[in-house]
Amino acid sequence: MNLNSEQDPFDFIRFALEAKVLSFGEFKTKAGRVSPYFFNAGLFYDGARLGRLGEFYARALIQSGISFDMLYGPAYKGITLAASTAIALAQLNRNTTFAYNRKEAKDHGEGGNIVGAPLTGRVVIIDDVISAGTSVRESVEQIKTAGAEPCAVLIALDRMEKSGDADNVGAYSAVQSVHQEFGLPVIAIANLNSVMAYLQQSKDGDLQRYLPAVQTYRSRYGV
Repeated sequence: MNLNSEQDPFDFIRFALEAKVLSFGEFKTKAGRVSPYFFNAGLFYDGARLGRLGEFYARALIQSGISFDMLYGPAYKGITLAASTAIALAQLNRNTTFAYNRKEAKDHGEGGNIVGAPLTGRVVIIDDVISAGTSVRESVEQIKTAGAEPCAVLIALDRMEKSGDADNVGAYSAVQSVHQEFGLPVIAIANLNSVMAYLQQSKDGDLQRYLPAVQTYRSRYGV
């Protein structure tokens, strides 16, 4: 893994397209909007892809220059993301602990709702995207309750999209809201601008034909 040069978001976008994690068409979002693209990190489901995904996360985190002590992955997608990132960091001689939460507290054995390393020091929250910010809020609360300090949020894709539903558009994106509410920097491997730039330079006609729809969606809901 070479950290001497800045990570190119196009590399990640190509990787996501190959894995069909990033796809184009018409997709109804949880907010009721019809989006021309969809990102589903749950489709990174084999060992080779998870290994590569962890490398992208690890490089983005290290190149951000943020000081951190451990990783935290909110259930459920964040669990594999934190684990694969920890493995990639170890390969860079940065052996880092990680933890994740259970959806329901365990009342036997070790008990509690946190699994893995004790939450201490400066903690990076790892997820795939930030939609409503609910997962981040819950993670911040759990980390602070344990006496640790949330220091950043690391995601794969920043949709750069205003909150709200199809008819009521908010003033800020979920990422901006998280930054304003908690003062946490949000590190993204790629964002919607880089996705649009990739479509513009693509020689694949099937991909390029989605650019106008993405541009329209960006102009309506983008920040």
